[in-house]
Amino acid sequence: MNGIVQGLQIMPIQYYLLFCSILFVIGLIGVLTKRNALVLFMSIELMLNSINLLLAAFSVYHNNPAGQIMVVFVMVVAAAEVAVGLAILVVNYKKTNSVDINLLNQLKG
Repeated sequence: MNGIVQGLQIMPIQYYLLFCSILFVIGLIGVLTKRNALVLFMSIELMLNSINLLLAAFSVYHNNPAGQIMVVFVMVVAAAEVAVGLAILVVNYKKTNSVDINLLNQLKG
């Protein structure tokens, strides 16, 4: 365990910032351009995971476990989001035989 923490502290924090920014932008592009609900959920998860990685990196960098505790809470919220989103997706698919998010307005009736 000590080797992992030492390895994280040797690598400059700018590398984590750059990598997490790239992951977040890829997820954001996926959210803004795709209409498939599964791709949308994967893009949101990519964005949340990039934030989790950055929180963990800052936590190790500042030698403060609060960031790692926050990562656990973000993972719980992400799991709840996926469960609710997939339930809505299944209902939408049963009604319309499509996973296109533009057809979600048909669930009103």
